[in-house]
Amino acid sequence: MNGKSCLRVALLGAESSGKSTLAAALAARHGSVWVPEYLREFVETKGRVPREAEQFLIAATQIERERAAAIQAKKYLFCDTTPLMTALYSRFYFGAVDAQLAALADSEPYDYTLVTAPDSPWVADGLQRESEAVRQRIHRLLLDELAARAIPFLLVTGALARRLAQVDAWLDA
Repeated sequence: MNGKSCLRVALLGAESSGKSTLAAALAARHGSVWVPEYLREFVETKGRVPREAEQFLIAATQIERERAAAIQAKKYLFCDTTPLMTALYSRFYFGAVDAQLAALADSEPYDYTLVTAPDSPWVADGLQRESEAVRQRIHRLLLDELAARAIPFLLVTGALARRLAQVDAWLDA
C-alpha cells in the first residue's frame, strides 16, 4: 500500500507506559514504519518541558511527521501519540487547550487506537516524566476523553510479547 492508503494506528497512553517500545515493535513486525513522539525530541533538544504556547507547534510537527512517514508505510502507520494526547496534557498542565490545538485534535482521525496500560514500572527521565501518580491520573483522563469522544480503542496490557499478541488479534479481527 502507498502512504495515502495506509491505516493509521494511534498509540496513546500516559508517560512511561511503553508507547514507543510498542510502536517500534509493531512497525518491525508488520514491515512498516512508525512515527516517534516529537515531544520527546523537543524536550531533549531544548533541555526543558514545553510551554503552553508551544503545544500547538508540538502537535502540528507530530502530524507533519506522520504525513511524511505515511509515504513509506506498508499497510499500517504506527503513530506514537497524537494531537489528542497533546491536548490532554495541555489541559492537565495549563488548565486549557488552545483553540488551534483543539481543532487539530478534532480533525485528525485514526483508523485504530491503542492505549498502553500503565502497568509497567514507572521510570523517571529527569525532565518529561513527573511521577507514578501523574501517570495514573493521565491514564484515567485519557480513558474518559476517549469515552466522551466515542473513540473505540484496545487497551493493551502486560509485557511486550503479550501486547503484540493483543494488537495482532485486534488488527486481524
